[in-house]
Amino acid sequence: MTLTAPPAEDRPRLLSPTYAATTIGMFALCAFAAFEATAVTTVMPTVAAELDGVGLYALSFAAPLASGVVGMVAAGAWSDRRGPVRPLAAALVLFALGLVVCGTATSMEVLVAGRVLQGLGGGALTVCLYVVVGAVFPAVLQPAVFASFAAAWVLPSLFGPALAAFVAHAAGWRWVFLGVVGLVVLAALLIVPALRGIGRPGEGEPVPRSRLAWAAVAAAAVLALELLGSREGAAALLAIAALAAVVLSLRRLLPAGALVARRGLPSVIDTRGLLSASFFCSEAYIVFVLQDHWGLTPGTAGIALMVVGLTWAGASQVQSRLGERVSHVAAMRCGSGLALLATTALALVVAIDGPWALAIAAYAVAGAGMGFGYPRTGVAMLAASTDADRGFNSAALSIADSLGGALALSVSGIVFGVANRAGADPFLSVFVLASAIGVLAVVTAARTAPGRTQPVG
Repeated sequence: MTLTAPPAEDRPRLLSPTYAATTIGMFALCAFAAFEATAVTTVMPTVAAELDGVGLYALSFAAPLASGVVGMVAAGAWSDRRGPVRPLAAALVLFALGLVVCGTATSMEVLVAGRVLQGLGGGALTVCLYVVVGAVFPAVLQPAVFASFAAAWVLPSLFGPALAAFVAHAAGWRWVFLGVVGLVVLAALLIVPALRGIGRPGEGEPVPRSRLAWAAVAAAAVLALELLGSREGAAALLAIAALAAVVLSLRRLLPAGALVARRGLPSVIDTRGLLSASFFCSEAYIVFVLQDHWGLTPGTAGIALMVVGLTWAGASQVQSRLGERVSHVAAMRCGSGLALLATTALALVVAIDGPWALAIAAYAVAGAGMGFGYPRTGVAMLAASTDADRGFNSAALSIADSLGGALALSVSGIVFGVANRAGADPFLSVFVLASAIGVLAVVTAARTAPGRTQPVG
C-alpha cells in the first residue's frame, strides 16, 4: 500500500480560518506584554523623576518579576484543576488593572503597586497561554506557535523604545501604560471563540498549596529586601531577615543542591537564574545611565534596547544552528562568559566616562551572551529530567529566572542608594554588582556537566 501526504490545503495552518483569530490574538498578547517591558525601561527614568521616586526605581522593575512567580504557580495549579479559561481571564484582568494603576499613579509607591499587579497577571498569562496552545492547537502546529511567541518577544525590542519615547513626548508617559489596555482587550476578544471549546481537564496530581505559599513568601521577601535595605539605621538590619526568607523559600522551590551549586541539574538552574540576574540588573539601568551620564534623550537611549534585542535573537539562532556541534555545557559557559565580558566592559566605560556608543556596544554583547547560553539552560534541564520530576524542574527553571532577576534588582536598588549617599557613582556600583553576579554565572556554568541524579525537594 502506498501512503501519500494529504493535500497542502488539508494540512492545518496557523493562519487557516480555524486558527487565524486565535493565533493573532495570542501573538498580540505576547507582543503587548513584551512591548510593555521595553517601553517601561525606556520611560522609567522620566517617571521616577516626575514622581520623585528614584529611590524606588529598582523596585519598579523587581516588583513584576517577583510577583510573576506567584502568578505562574497559581495559574498552573488553577489550570490543572479547572482548565485555562478562568485563570486566563483573571490574568488579563490583573494585567490590565496593573496598567491602569500605573498609568494613573500619583506617587512612585502607587506605581510599584501597579507593577505588582502587572507581574501577577503577566506571570499567570504566560502559563495560561502555554496551556491554551496544548488544548487548542494540534501537535503539528505547536512548534510554530511557540516560534511565534519568541518572535512576539523580539519584535517589540526593535520598535518599542522609539514608540514609547514618542508616546511619552507627545501624550505623556502615562499613555505608555494606559494605551496598552485597549489593545489587550481587543487581543483577548480574538481568542474567546477558541476558549469556548476547551473543556475541564481530567483529574491530575494536585499542586501542593505549600508551593504557592513559598512562592508568595519569596516574592514578598524580595521586595521587602529592597525597601528595608535602602533605609538607614536599624531598619536596614531587617533586610537580613528578608534575605534569609528568600533563601529559605528558594530551598523549597528549587532542586536539592541548587543553593550550593551542586554539579549537574542544580547548577543548570543556578546558571539560568544568575544569567537573568546579571542581565536584568544591567538592563534596568542602561537607559537611565545613558540619559544621566551622557544626556541622551529617551528615544536615543532606547537604541540600546533595540540593539540588544537584535544580538540576543541573532546569537539564539546561531546556537540553534550549531546544534549538537556545541554541547550544552559549552554553550552555557560561552554565554555566561560573554555576559560577564559585557557587564565588565560597561562598568569600565562608565568609570572612564567613555563614548556612549561604546556603552551601548558593551551592552549589546550581553544580549549575545544571553542568546547563546540562555536557551541551552532549558534544553539541559529537560535532558537531566525524568517523567517524575520534569514538571518540578521546569517550574524551578522559571522561578530561578524570575526570582534571580528580581533579587538582583532589589540588591541593585540598595547598592544604588548606598553609593549615592556615599558620594560614589551609583551607576558604576550597579554595573560592578552585575559583573560580580556574572562571575558566579561563569562558575555555575562550568559545573553544569551531568552528574549523579539528585532528588528534588
